[in-house]
Amino acid sequence: MKQQVLKIHPKDNVLVALTDLKAGQTVTYQGVDYVLVDDIDAKHKFYMTDMNAGDEVSMYGTLVGKVQFTVRAGAVMNTDNLKHAAAPYEYRPYHYSWQAPDVSKFEGRTFNGYHRSDGKVGTANYWLFIPTVFCENRNLDVIREALHNELGYAVTEKYKSYTHQLVEAYQNGVDISTLDAPLSFEGVRHNRPFKNIDGIKFLNHQGGCGGIRQDAAVLSKLLAAYADHPNVAGVTVLSLGCQNLQVQDFTKDLKDRNPNFDKPLFIFEQQQSQSEENMIALAIKKTFEGLVEANKIERQPAPLSKMNVGVKCGGSDGFSGISANPAVGYCSDLLVGLGATVLLAEFPELCGAEQDLIDRTKDELAAKKFIGLMGAYSQAAENAGSGFHMNPSPGNIKDGLITDAIKSNGAAKKGGTSPVEDVLDYTEPSTKHGLNLVCTPGNDVEATTGKAASGATLILFTTGLGTPTGNPVCPVIKVSTNNALTKRMGDIIDINTGPVIEGEKTIEEMGEDILEYCIKAASGEIIPKSVLLNQDDFIPWKRGVSL
Repeated sequence: MKQQVLKIHPKDNVLVALTDLKAGQTVTYQGVDYVLVDDIDAKHKFYMTDMNAGDEVSMYGTLVGKVQFTVRAGAVMNTDNLKHAAAPYEYRPYHYSWQAPDVSKFEGRTFNGYHRSDGKVGTANYWLFIPTVFCENRNLDVIREALHNELGYAVTEKYKSYTHQLVEAYQNGVDISTLDAPLSFEGVRHNRPFKNIDGIKFLNHQGGCGGIRQDAAVLSKLLAAYADHPNVAGVTVLSLGCQNLQVQDFTKDLKDRNPNFDKPLFIFEQQQSQSEENMIALAIKKTFEGLVEANKIERQPAPLSKMNVGVKCGGSDGFSGISANPAVGYCSDLLVGLGATVLLAEFPELCGAEQDLIDRTKDELAAKKFIGLMGAYSQAAENAGSGFHMNPSPGNIKDGLITDAIKSNGAAKKGGTSPVEDVLDYTEPSTKHGLNLVCTPGNDVEATTGKAASGATLILFTTGLGTPTGNPVCPVIKVSTNNALTKRMGDIIDINTGPVIEGEKTIEEMGEDILEYCIKAASGEIIPKSVLLNQDDFIPWKRGVSL
């Protein structure tokens, strides 16, 4: 039976409303009655005792804020009476003990993936187009339209048909405001000539020249990471010629990352070509030849230990840290127990959870690397007149995430409870199985971009408010925190953890369901909604202040 309220951790001094509650209402929790001073919307919190200015508020068993003035028990927590606060952190010798969950249900299971020569296994088989500079974006757009339409990867036919109906109506003198033209799926291409090519992807970006040379250097490493990604079968590069990010910089970073890189790599430089038309035609022809060869690669069984799953949250709400994130966290623990790799990133959204992660980090150098990266990132934000405390968006706050520490402690649940095996800076590849921390912004697309660069071949993306975010080379699986969102935005949601809030499923049951979905998605048996929509978001991080 669904509860009215929830206390997340025994040390907490606030309760979370699981349903809308009214001022004057008496709520009973564990034998104690609480008379509500204010209306408490679902996902929001209220104080369990009278609080004075300066008193500390605890959620998830840790400090998440300090009270600004006297409030009564039963009063709603909001941005007026609570401000962000987080506990200090430091390195402490590793004494963490962890018991993996029971993975017997999944032992011996496999997924059908694309095996690469370096031993990695992809969950998809993509051909990738990379521009070394933004000047080539238009040429990529031309090639995308040609290849997507002719090879069956376009997803816009229904909108073209809809627009055509509007044009016809307009030309026939029909009042468009009265026209009820349905969206039609007629004309959508289902016949793809390359059955083993899951998509042709394009990394349009705004970098490669101008700005500072360090930006071009980081971008080069990022593009090299995508070229080397297990989900990529071959690469076509378009370069202008005079830009900061030279082709030789990219190829050097690619060889530094993988000295044995052996995928097809076609490079075209516009300033050395006969004409733009000739370059585009040649790029299409060579890519087509590459697709013919890449199409010969077929899915083969691989152990679950070959999975590399990034965990991310975006459009978070007050239920994120209660349903979706803990369920994904249990899935993470199952994956680690099976020998797989899990990537937890979004450093501004680990604010307040640092000590727990440090205490779980096996290697002292890795723990101190995490402390250094967090400290430098936080200081850069403060130097710019901001700070991690400004991470929560208006949507987050409206739905109950009042401080960054509340948001962060809930966000960290996605990583589960296993030891931290390694800490990676932006674009660094994951080389150790188990839980890895990856330095990225909290920004949805910058974070997913960074996770894929570190090797994630699937991303579990939790959301309470809804977001269509995807990635060009790494399938992004959307996990809803609540039933209402799933019903309202079912066209972008893959998994619903609302049954946890309703008391119909446990975190553990939901985590197992999520892993089952991951196995099917990794095998191509289920196509996540972001992939079906060609939601190919890609934003390189310039290492500036992005929260």
